[in-house]
Amino acid sequence: MLKRKPATPKRHPVSLALQGGGSHGAFQWGVLDRLLEDDRLDIRAVTASSAGAMNAAALISGLHTGGAEGGRSQLDLLWREVNRSGGRNVFGDSSIWSAAMTPGWLKDSSLWRSAETAAMSMSPYQFNPFNLNPLKRVLDNAIDFEAVRASPIKLFVAATAVKQGRARLFENPEITDQVLLASACLPHLFQAVEIDGEPYWDGGYLANPALWPLFYADTPDDILLLPLNPFVREEAPRVAGDIMDRLNEIVFNAPLVAELRAVAFVQDMIEDGRLKRTGEDRYRSLMLHAIEPGPWLGALSLSSKFNTEWTFLNDLKARGREAAEEWLEHCIDHVGERSSIDIKARFLA
Repeated sequence: MLKRKPATPKRHPVSLALQGGGSHGAFQWGVLDRLLEDDRLDIRAVTASSAGAMNAAALISGLHTGGAEGGRSQLDLLWREVNRSGGRNVFGDSSIWSAAMTPGWLKDSSLWRSAETAAMSMSPYQFNPFNLNPLKRVLDNAIDFEAVRASPIKLFVAATAVKQGRARLFENPEITDQVLLASACLPHLFQAVEIDGEPYWDGGYLANPALWPLFYADTPDDILLLPLNPFVREEAPRVAGDIMDRLNEIVFNAPLVAELRAVAFVQDMIEDGRLKRTGEDRYRSLMLHAIEPGPWLGALSLSSKFNTEWTFLNDLKARGREAAEEWLEHCIDHVGERSSIDIKARFLA
C-alpha cells in the first residue's frame, strides 16, 4: 500500500508592515528568519521605513533570487555587514551618544547631558562636511537592488520630503541605495539625502510604516505588523535622558497610531453596515496581526538603537525568533479568517 505524502502546509497571503528603529531592527530579522523557516506565509507586499526598509529590501532581494532560504541568507548578510561596518556610526551614533563607551552614572549626569546638548546643536553639515555615511557600504554589499526592482513582491518605502513637508512612498522600480539612505536619515546626524532635487529625511517622521498603500493596492487583506517602539509605558519618565527617549518613541509612533485609528474606524463602519463590502465602491475588511517585542525592548535606552555589537544583534535576533514562534503557535490560523489583535484595545486605548 502506497503511503500518502504529507500534505503541504497551506501558505497564507500577507502584507508586512515593518517599523523603523535603528539596530533594534535586528528583532525583525529574527522574526522574519523564523517566519521564512516555517514557510506558511506567502509575502505579497511590504511597507516599511528606516531600518524596517533595510530589512524589507534584503528580504525581497533574497526571496527573488533564492526563495525562503535566500531571504534568510540575505537578512543574515545585511546584519553581518551592519556589524562589520565600523560599529556605532552605521545608524548615526558617535561617541557622544555611545552607551557602551560611557558608564551609566556619567551618562545621566548634568555635565554629560550639557555636553550632549551642545553636540546636538551642531549641524551634520558642520561636523560631517564630506557627508560620509557608512550605511551606504552596508546596503551596497548586502542588497541586490536589481532583484528588488524586478520582484513581484510590492515594496513601499517611506521617506520624508523636507521642503514639501510630506511623506513620499518609493516603489520597486525606484528603489536604490539612496532611497534606503533617505528613509533612514536622521537629520541631526546626517545630511539630507537628495533625490530628484528634493532633500529627504527619515520616513518614520510621517509614516512608520505607511499602511495606506496597502488599502488601495492589489495586496492581501491580512497585514502583519512588526513594531519596534513601545506604544505604552507604565510610568512617566523623570530623568532627562528617559524623557527624551519617551518623546522619541511618541514622535515615531504617532503616524502609525493615526493610521491604526483610521483602520479601526473604517472597520467599525463596515461591521455596522454603513460602508459597502461589495461592488465598485466597496471598502476592504482588513485583518490585522502583530508580532511585538516584549517589555524588555522598551527597557532599552534610545542609545541602544545605535549599538551594532554582534552579541547584541544576535540577542535581538533570538528574541525575534522566539516572538515569531509564539505567534506561529497561537495566531497563524487566524490569518485569512480574522484579526488576531484588537486594534483599539492594543494600540489606541
